[in-house]
Amino acid sequence: MADASIQLTLSHHQTTQGLAYQLVTIELVSRDRIIEPQELATLRLPAGLDPRKGVVLSGRAPVWLYAYLVHECHPTVWVACFDPRLGAVVTTTHSKLVSVGQVLPLEDLNLGVPSIQPDKLGPALLVVGPPDSGKSVLSHQLFVTLVKDYPDVYLQRAQWDGEGNWTLELPENASEREAFKLANKGTLTERFFPYQGQAIRNLRQQKSLVIVDAGGMVQPEKQSILDACTHYLIISSKPEEIEPWHEFCGNQGNLQPIAVIHSTLETMIEVLQREPFLEVRCGPWVQGETDGVPEVLVEKVRALLQESL
Repeated sequence: MADASIQLTLSHHQTTQGLAYQLVTIELVSRDRIIEPQELATLRLPAGLDPRKGVVLSGRAPVWLYAYLVHECHPTVWVACFDPRLGAVVTTTHSKLVSVGQVLPLEDLNLGVPSIQPDKLGPALLVVGPPDSGKSVLSHQLFVTLVKDYPDVYLQRAQWDGEGNWTLELPENASEREAFKLANKGTLTERFFPYQGQAIRNLRQQKSLVIVDAGGMVQPEKQSILDACTHYLIISSKPEEIEPWHEFCGNQGNLQPIAVIHSTLETMIEVLQREPFLEVRCGPWVQGETDGVPEVLVEKVRALLQESL
């Protein structure tokens, strides 16, 4: 049903193994994609939900909305949450047909919608550059800008430093953000980058554009991410650090350059060149201080996005 900011739709499907299920698609319909917790009080599941079949919940939404919908769907035989990087992850069940933690793979779900196209991959834009240049802020701002008109844009954080959209959306208190990041920081493992590379490929089957924030170091271990991406954008506060990223992404990874951003703490926008790739000096790329993404850069990425539609 439609609410002020949330729309839920119901459709019926069957996996390649013959398991019948219902798909409840969550759509945030306000242009800024913002919803408020008090909207849960009036939100109702779509009419016609069959308790004899399992349910897959799908769509971009806050964790608390998913928690509420899983609870509301409890009378159905099983409930799974759709992760576009993996498939449908079963979170609760009253049936022996599926088990908690089981993943119904993307290719088995038979969703029958054009957004999942195994043979046609959307572009993946790798955002790179040295530490403390503003990669995470730029990636987030670019995502927030594009998602208003292109809801299938996806931001993948291919790093373990504890920074993500949720930290960037915290109140503007730098010390608190750093404390949250430190508390949630992980460490590099052998499987980390291969996992991220496969996740990016899976996302490219479904999304019109995947923006990938891959951390601030040139590392051979990132080859699996290079193999999964198509284009790159460098943001650097240090001019001498730009060429190694061109060598890594362009020459070694065979990715196409979209732009080079010379990051500055000054409030400014200066276009240095437009071809063969955009080069801009602009800033600041500091959470709470940036004025958004320069339109010239948005247009460059939008052109890439349009090619995939």
